[in-house]
Amino acid sequence: MNPIEHIHGNYVHKRRVRVLSEHLAKLIPKDARVLDVGCGDGLLAHLIQQKRPDLDLRGIDVLLREQTRIPVDWFDGRVIPHADASFDVVIMVDVLHHTEDPTLLLREAARVASTAIVIKDHTRDGALARVTLCFLDWVGNARYGVTLPYNYWPRQRWCETFDTLGLRIGVWKKELGLYPRPANCFFGRSLHFIARLDIARQ
Repeated sequence: MNPIEHIHGNYVHKRRVRVLSEHLAKLIPKDARVLDVGCGDGLLAHLIQQKRPDLDLRGIDVLLREQTRIPVDWFDGRVIPHADASFDVVIMVDVLHHTEDPTLLLREAARVASTAIVIKDHTRDGALARVTLCFLDWVGNARYGVTLPYNYWPRQRWCETFDTLGLRIGVWKKELGLYPRPANCFFGRSLHFIARLDIARQ
């Protein structure tokens, strides 16, 4: 592990997961059945469940770990292996920018979720946004063999895609405080967002 990875693991990652779990736990309806797409080892879902013991969480991922904090099934990264409306909520945390076409996976999430999709991802808006996001992605994921297409969208494209899929933005939050000071001034900015997308079934 190089010095940058060491700093990320000890100085950034633990805080980031804790802060994200606090944000996400507030956005999920009571007694929901939740699917975490791209859950990794399930640590984030586990922390959410500690705050919200009413939730039933399980995950899917393209890379299966030997040990996970929640039940995790494999999937191919494109088709979610569950029936229509089989979960109340689908969550995807820093997953969509790792896909070649985020629209495909969002459409699958909308098929599987009956109530809402909760996502955390990035907006490629502002000076040096892409350079900063590529650096963060590489530091956090390259050593785990995660695919890095660096597919970041500006906010306008996110909103257009949600509209195309019939997803209504119920919550959009961009001040997340993921990083300790002073790192948050550079790596936080408006590069990150959490959104709850409400699903209207016909």
